Amino acid sequence: MEAKEQDVSLGANKFPERQPIGIAAQSHDDGKDYKEPPPAPLFEPSELTSWSFYRAGIAEFVATFLFLYITILTVMGVNRSESKCKTVGIQGIAWSFGGMIFALVYCTAGISGGHINPAVTFGLFLARKLSLTRAVFYMVMQTLGAICGAGVVKGFEGKTFYTNKNGGANFVAPGYTKGDGLGAEIVGTFVLVYTVFSATDAKRSARDSHVPILAPLPIGFAVFLVHLATIPITGTGINPARSLGAAIIFNKDLGWDDHVCFNSNHSQFQFQFLIFINC
Repeated sequence: MEAKEQDVSLGANKFPERQPIGIAAQSHDDGKDYKEPPPAPLFEPSELTSWSFYRAGIAEFVATFLFLYITILTVMGVNRSESKCKTVGIQGIAWSFGGMIFALVYCTAGISGGHINPAVTFGLFLARKLSLTRAVFYMVMQTLGAICGAGVVKGFEGKTFYTNKNGGANFVAPGYTKGDGLGAEIVGTFVLVYTVFSATDAKRSARDSHVPILAPLPIGFAVFLVHLATIPITGTGINPARSLGAAIIFNKDLGWDDHVCFNSNHSQFQFQFLIFINC
């Protein structure tokens, strides 16, 4: 009997009760304390002489190019069909956007951070996660990649069909007001950038270190869910590069009226940089 009690005592010491998920970082005994990286300098001229800086920009260009190519091609495929029931439909378009973000963030996170979105880059810049030099470079490369991606889709589909089906450009759907589109884009971009900050938070990585977290997965799901909600309203922008690239290649009034104009007759909703409140 005494031997059994000793075994129970040893077992209790060997297998202590686990802490609930999310509080491990509050203990100073488990060695899981985190350390926030220092704020990035506003200007970092030394980056301009580093190959890794340009490699990161190329990664953002390629990722945004592939993102626009796959997603706009999916949109055009749905529009080509007589009935959405014969194609992947709106759900398939949402999966296309969310799935591509998941894959591309996974591929480029170790090179450039996997932004693929000027709104994400701008939010991270305001949070001092990267310098102004890198932020501007990323945005330029993302926009160029988006234009090239949409251009390749137009080449595949042909000018006539591409124009007739609105080229995958974003605009406020009939039955909704400009304010509806503005609100939908602001909330949608907030969801995306909030998810990015949460999935890459150093504190979360520390306290949930025994629970593997694959950051691209929640980010991709956030994009998917936002598209499900807002495709019927604006076609879902939440990515200024995606919206601008499609609008430039489409280049019709319908694509520009609800994009970025400072004319009093137009609305401005695509550059959702108000999302800086996330930071």
